[in-house]
Amino acid sequence: MPPTQWSYDTTIKDAKYDPEKARELLKEAGIKEGTEITLWAMPVQRPYNPNAKLMAEMLQNDWKKIGINAKIVSYEWGEYIKRAKNGENGAMLIGWSGDNGDPDNWLGTLYSCAAIGGNNYSMWCDEKYDKLVKAAVAVTDREQRTDLYKQAQRYLKEQVPITPIAHSTVNQPLRAEVRDFHVSPFGRNNFSGVSIAD
Repeated sequence: MPPTQWSYDTTIKDAKYDPEKARELLKEAGIKEGTEITLWAMPVQRPYNPNAKLMAEMLQNDWKKIGINAKIVSYEWGEYIKRAKNGENGAMLIGWSGDNGDPDNWLGTLYSCAAIGGNNYSMWCDEKYDKLVKAAVAVTDREQRTDLYKQAQRYLKEQVPITPIAHSTVNQPLRAEVRDFHVSPFGRNNFSGVSIAD
């Protein structure tokens, strides 16, 4: 969920880069040095990932340092999505652009049990998480919803079914004489009320 979304939990911090600690944790988990996995790279450009092949190569390089050998694969976009929805992927690069301004568009749409076979490409299904997200959708008080969504974000971070890499920043260049144009967080341009100064 992007940091500009209401209910985003600013207390959640990423783990610091520590390859030695990562090796140690993999060993504790029983993952052997030289383990091979597939890493799917999207064949399309997106604002949050303009070059998925390069990103996959960067991950492949970082993972090699901790004893994981990643084979990068890709498919035509329709095939990529079809196979992902069937759970055929190992690790994969995928993203989301929210389109309605509600936290559930991230936390429910992408990680709920009901979203498996839809947009939950991780195939992760957790009863505790689902209860938090369903409770947040059911209340109308924004403060209560925020608290529930923050709990869900913290739990998601603990369970690690996904690893967010980046959020896009969208810029909209305008001429100085354009008045009352506002960049939409949903990626749509609304020109009602826009004018050009003399």
